[in-house]
Amino acid sequence: MNKLKDTKYLKTVHDAAKLDECIAEVAFVGRSNVGKSSILNTVCENKTLARISQRPGQTRTINVFLIGHKRWLVDLPGYGFAHGSRDEIATWQGMIEGYLLSRPSLREVYMLVDGNVGATKLDIQMVGWLEFNNISYCVVANKCDKISALEQVASRNAIALALRKKPEEIRWVSAKKGTGIRELQITIAANLKL
Repeated sequence: MNKLKDTKYLKTVHDAAKLDECIAEVAFVGRSNVGKSSILNTVCENKTLARISQRPGQTRTINVFLIGHKRWLVDLPGYGFAHGSRDEIATWQGMIEGYLLSRPSLREVYMLVDGNVGATKLDIQMVGWLEFNNISYCVVANKCDKISALEQVASRNAIALALRKKPEEIRWVSAKKGTGIRELQITIAANLKL
């Protein structure tokens, strides 16, 4: 049984300092249009939980979802390709960093990369930043349904090499087809001690 099915929208903030304390939380971060909201909806088995837009960069706030007693799933603004002024983009970056550095209850960051596109320069920078700040994270390659079975091994190896990981450390998922979702649900529930 999926313990994340009862997840509900809790709140939206522009500043992590306005968040209350919670027992445990996990966060989703990644490039704009990588499918953070789609993954969140799929792991929670609720297509309307997080808003999905066809236009990249629409998540511009910290969106918090509640599961159980004071346990959160957090959808962070995407980085790269976001539409907005330079000041707005800098604000979103500050919002992401402010959140990630200020949450003692943060158990894991699920860093999404596009399995079809591969690890971008921004993804490499994010991994370096997370490691520099000793923040626990897991790389999740989404959109694996867009890659043929023959190309998947090469793609996984390329992403792993770019992010200085072993190929088996990369979680290979598809929000559209459900590939790898059950395993992701299990690890999220474990991190939240559900």
